[in-house]
Amino acid sequence: MTTPGRRSSTFTRLLRHGFTDASTSARLLDSPALAPVHTDPVLLDALGATADPDLALLGLVRLVEAQPADDPAERQSLLDTLLAAKPLRDRLLGVLGASEALGDHLARHPRDWQALVTYEAADLHPGVEEFEQGLADATDPVSLRVAYRRCLLSIAARDVCGTTDVAETAAELADLATATLRAALAIARAAAPEDAALCSLAVIAMGKCGGHELNYVSDVDVIFVAEPADGAFGGDGADETKAMQAATRLASHMMRICSETNVEGTIWPVDANLRPEGRNGPLVRTLSSHLAYYQRWAKTWEFQALLKARPVAGDPELGEEYVATLAPLVWQAAERDNFVPDVQKMRRRVVEGIPATEIERELKLGPGGLRDVEFAVQMLQLVHGRADATLRSGSTLEALKALAEGGYVGRADAAQLDDAYRFLRAMEHRIQLYRLRRTHLVPEDEPGLRRLGRSLGLRTDPVAELNRAWKRHASVVRRLHEKLFYRPLLDAVAQLAPGETRLSADAARERLVALGYADPAAALRHLEALASGVTRKAAIQRTLLPVLLGWFADSADPDAGLLGFRKVSDALGKTPWYLRLLRDEGAAAENLARVLSAGRLAPDLLLRAPEAVALLGDPRGLEPRDRDHLEQEILAAVRRSDGAEHAVAVARGVRRRELFRTAAGDLIGSYGTEESPAEADPGALVDRVGNAISDLTAATLAGTLRAVVRAGWGDELPTRFAVIGMGRFGGHELGYGSDADVLLVHEPREGVDEQEASRAANHVVAEMRRLLQLPTADPPLLIDADLRPEGKSGPLVRTLGSYAAYYRRWSHVWESQALLRAEPVAGDADLGRRFVELIDPLRYPAEGLGDDAVREIRRLKARMEAERMPRGADPTLHAKLGRGGLSDVEWAVQLLQLQQGWAEPGLRTTRTREALAAACAAELLSTEDASVLDEAWVLATRVRNAVMLVRGRAGDTFPSDGRELAAVGRYLGYEPGTVGEMIDDYRRITRRARAVVEELFYGAAG
Repeated sequence: MTTPGRRSSTFTRLLRHGFTDASTSARLLDSPALAPVHTDPVLLDALGATADPDLALLGLVRLVEAQPADDPAERQSLLDTLLAAKPLRDRLLGVLGASEALGDHLARHPRDWQALVTYEAADLHPGVEEFEQGLADATDPVSLRVAYRRCLLSIAARDVCGTTDVAETAAELADLATATLRAALAIARAAAPEDAALCSLAVIAMGKCGGHELNYVSDVDVIFVAEPADGAFGGDGADETKAMQAATRLASHMMRICSETNVEGTIWPVDANLRPEGRNGPLVRTLSSHLAYYQRWAKTWEFQALLKARPVAGDPELGEEYVATLAPLVWQAAERDNFVPDVQKMRRRVVEGIPATEIERELKLGPGGLRDVEFAVQMLQLVHGRADATLRSGSTLEALKALAEGGYVGRADAAQLDDAYRFLRAMEHRIQLYRLRRTHLVPEDEPGLRRLGRSLGLRTDPVAELNRAWKRHASVVRRLHEKLFYRPLLDAVAQLAPGETRLSADAARERLVALGYADPAAALRHLEALASGVTRKAAIQRTLLPVLLGWFADSADPDAGLLGFRKVSDALGKTPWYLRLLRDEGAAAENLARVLSAGRLAPDLLLRAPEAVALLGDPRGLEPRDRDHLEQEILAAVRRSDGAEHAVAVARGVRRRELFRTAAGDLIGSYGTEESPAEADPGALVDRVGNAISDLTAATLAGTLRAVVRAGWGDELPTRFAVIGMGRFGGHELGYGSDADVLLVHEPREGVDEQEASRAANHVVAEMRRLLQLPTADPPLLIDADLRPEGKSGPLVRTLGSYAAYYRRWSHVWESQALLRAEPVAGDADLGRRFVELIDPLRYPAEGLGDDAVREIRRLKARMEAERMPRGADPTLHAKLGRGGLSDVEWAVQLLQLQQGWAEPGLRTTRTREALAAACAAELLSTEDASVLDEAWVLATRVRNAVMLVRGRAGDTFPSDGRELAAVGRYLGYEPGTVGEMIDDYRRITRRARAVVEELFYGAAG
């Protein structure tokens, strides 16, 4: 009799060993079946090591009780062996603790436990032949199921004990399925020998069985191919029909043997729905019929399915011929129209079809599930496997390894995917093993999650650890699936012709000529330098270059694009992230191609700051940074710098990077990419560039000012000092080649002598100009102070009081006009604000301008046009001073500001387009006229920006060189060969603008 104290002690021990139903388990331990061993601690320890100790104990009691009653020695043999042999104990109890279904099998077939006793070398990794031996005695569906479960028992034992890993287990399951299909076909043939004599039938495994990665319970996907048996017919037309009928009967019988349920349950469904025409198509076809279907009618997904096709049963020669015949079609599938988008769309449809109540638990089909890994790998195989036979594996993990070795997937990404896939497959295996049911849903109940977690070796807090690990791996899969499966480069590679995916010398030369490369010999040398050799870097380049060549060719100067790419690649050759970025991240490769082939400025900037390539892979990397952030970065760098020259060099480095960011964003916004089409609003691009360069210039001047003050005076200058932006700088309209027009103002601090303050201010100005003019390969940043009082004859910097005295006594109308664009950009903010207060009455004079002032402005404009237009320049094509160009529009708008700014607050802006819009809103000019002026101003600004981007130096007219002119055209949105249309459009738009200006400017009332 069990005393209460002993019962309590037993309960405590059971709970400590992982049992959850201590009362029931204690009763089972005390049952007669386990009487000889129930006190042995070895047994309790072994049960506690299983996934579900309660389930393992129940299974063991049932197994012992099921031993023949008339043979007590059999029961004793089981118990003695169980305690004496640790390998058997671990295998048997491990299976019983993980699989209720296999426990039921052992209870029905109590001698099958002996299949786990021996553990010879051949047992560790059996193949098809060993499984065929295990099924050899099966002569009917019932005995086949029993033999199948016995073999499955040994696979599960190796799995739960960790003797095999998840990939080996899946391969063993596929081999067992192969042996089972062969045994089922043999039974079907024996039942209908007359049908077997009429045809040769081959069974082609598809899906996970074909890929050697089967689950415990899964549909076994197959396709049947048959031919009339040699010598079975006399040769009339009915022979093939009779053979197909016979083959269909054999195939149908074979499927029923595996799929139907009898007293021993079922094995698994055999699914032939991947065949041509699916359920609506004939179950069996001849090889020629299969070929005709795939050549004419097959959909993209059907070729994806054929990736895993493998002959497994029936006529081996016919099966091999089937695979060999269809393989070329599989590796041509990526060339189909919309191949990549079609596969992506199919994956999205699968996710959309998952019930909302299940999607969070769906291990296979849901986001971050197994199918995400498989689809990404298969897509990469189909695209790159056309030219690289090493990728043509039916196994997901083998293919992933080959993709990593070939440089198509990053090593770290591949390792993470491999790890996640193995974990998720292990979860799937253990979920299915429990009741041998086809499911991919993670349990919701606590006991189910606990058993699953423990089966995977998670013992401290199985449920919490399982959920954390599952979510972590699913997150990795989801992230990498998005990265690889929706990789823009993939679609571009898929669109290449087969011969274009490998850069053999002859094929490459022909393609270079066809793409319009002017110097194919030089281009071939670049390709050889980039892609030759067996290094991983060369392998990735061989993946990138065929696509990049096409993108370079979609520009005015593909040779320059390829040369720039080689220079950047040489500069970043030892940088591990560079090629990985181009291969994996967003539209980085296409963005780089656009930037390198669009002109000289952006590539020159990039070659001096090659690490800026990283900006091209960041979805927000090409968005300009605002002035505050730029100024903070530059000022922080100045504080860390050793001396003013070093500080300004650092500031120039920031400027170089940010100029590249702006230029790259401008080019890509103008050209567009597959992922980001060209922006429809040229005005928005102009505003973005003008704001970005103006903010960058202001931040650079702020940093230079701080560096000079810090070097000469430490924390504080003896006088307050402010930089006032003028012209395009003050109007936030700087272009890539613009000087920084400024006024410089200071005011002595309290207690500081005015002469000392003046000396300090002049030193600051001189030093800033010196530092900014130090030799550099970057675009220059020149401080131009010619708009100051008295022009070049006047002092570079004045006090606020001096400005006030000058403007009160000597100011000219042109100075009032120039001050319309004055805005503080750097230095003392309060001093800048007071300067603006000082000049507002001059630039927005009460009651507007008198007639004399208006006549003076008109006279000045006429003089400027006559004196400053370059000799020989075409006035219809000069973007700054020409007819309907920048000067025309700006002077007309500024005249309105001088006349009406006192009455219309909207006109009190330094920005041309804002003032134009305000004048339209105030009905000072019509909507149509405002639109005409705005269009011309934007176009002229873009022409100047384009010239700088293309030539690398500033210019106000269209280039005369044909390639440069074509590049300007591409930037402005014109297709190759339409530069004449571009010139005509420019003249038409500016002619209309000139007409509006003449009416507005010269016809305006005094």
